[in-house]
Parts: sequence; structure tokens; C-alpha cells
Amino acid sequence: MPATNDIVLRPRFKMELNKNNEMLLKAFEDAKNTQSEFIISRLDDHVFIKFPKEKQHFWSPQLHLEINESENNSSTLHGLFGPNPTVWTMFMFFHFIVAGFFIAFGIWAYTNWSLKNDYAIQLSLMFLMIIIWFALYFAGSVGKASSKNEIHDLHNFMNSVLKGNDTNC
Repeated sequence: MPATNDIVLRPRFKMELNKNNEMLLKAFEDAKNTQSEFIISRLDDHVFIKFPKEKQHFWSPQLHLEINESENNSSTLHGLFGPNPTVWTMFMFFHFIVAGFFIAFGIWAYTNWSLKNDYAIQLSLMFLMIIIWFALYFAGSVGKASSKNEIHDLHNFMNSVLKGNDTNC
């Protein structure tokens, strides 16, 4: 499961499988009842695999699988690793706030420049927003790195369910 781009905070993957999607979805539903290491939930063609509350921390990953039907009784599996959706939404909200402030300070700096007023404070604040953005990115990278073993556990569990269903992975 190598990531070709180190900048990716939410790794994705795609697999072609030689089984019907309903059989694969049923395999995950069966795994839900036969193990207690992960919480598995299904909604239509989507399967969500995450750790139980007592094993979770702030950056705990979860695996979102979408298993779509393809031609000739085969399926396409799309997978996405990421933190809890609430954490990811908050993280993106902070990014958008920083970007909004950067644009606002840029407009304020341009206005002062065109009025021939001092605009050093606005440029400093714009630079501060860039530093905050890098800090947010670094925090996300640290969170992803701290969850690497958990990501592998989720991926291995997914593969074991698929292989247990005699699927070519």
C-alpha cells in the first residue's frame, strides 16, 4: 500500500475484485459478528471500519470502503483512510479560516499600499498565516505518522476479510 505522494494526508486506494459486490459486502457484515477488534458498519455500498472507542485517540484512523459492482460479476473497491470525520472537518475548517484571514490581510495590505499608507503589519500578519498553515499541515502529518500502525491494522483486517471470501486481492 505505498503512497506515491508523501503530501497525501488521507491515503486512497483502488482494487479490482473477482467477486460480486453483494458477496463482498456480506463478508464484511459477517465479519462484524465474528470479531470484536473493529467496529464495522455498512450503509448501501459503503463499509466503515474503525477502532472501538476505548482504543481510539484523537488521530485514530478509520477505513471507508466503497464496493461498486462492475461488469462480469466483478467489483471495484475504493478505499480511503482518514481520521474521524469530525476531526477532519475541524482540521479543514481551521485551514479555511487561515486562508480567509490570509486573503483579508492581503486585501488590507493592498488597500494601504494603494493609499500610500504603511502596510508592514498586514504583510507580517499574512506571513503569520503562512506559518500557521504550515503548522496545521505539520500537525496533520504527525497525526498520520502516529497512526501508521493502526492504518496497517485496518488494511490487514480488510485483506483478511477479502481473502476469507476467496477473493483475488
